Amino acid sequence: MATAERLMPAGEPVLRLTAMAADANPYGTIFVGWLMGQMALAAGSVASRHSGARAPVVAADGFTFTAPVQVGDEVSVHAAIVATGRTSMTVAVEIVRRDRHGEHTERAAQGRFVLVAMAEDGPKALNSDVQTSDIKPLLEGNPSV
Repeated sequence: MATAERLMPAGEPVLRLTAMAADANPYGTIFVGWLMGQMALAAGSVASRHSGARAPVVAADGFTFTAPVQVGDEVSVHAAIVATGRTSMTVAVEIVRRDRHGEHTERAAQGRFVLVAMAEDGPKALNSDVQTSDIKPLLEGNPSV
């Protein structure tokens, strides 16, 4: 397992947000449902860009929440396509939190989404040439990269 303190994954995040008090749970940390929603938005952005089409989420799994996100933390959402089918894309997503007033970062969440490219009349076949990013090894649990 990766250590809690780590560098940000290579490449720019798909989304970067500030965690706000309105998204906190009764314990004062950010609600995991909000984190999952941001992860789904990032997966959808990557999948839509790759497919050139609407790409709704059809499945989600493998979620782990490894560090609490505090109100005010910067939340970076990284995403990469890690597999494709004829019409589907599996997108691995990772959230990295950064202390609001410092440089300490740690992985807060990770998971996978399956999305399907959709044309007006149904599923759309994908171009089989998938470009993945440097985040792929990190999302697959290999912290040595």
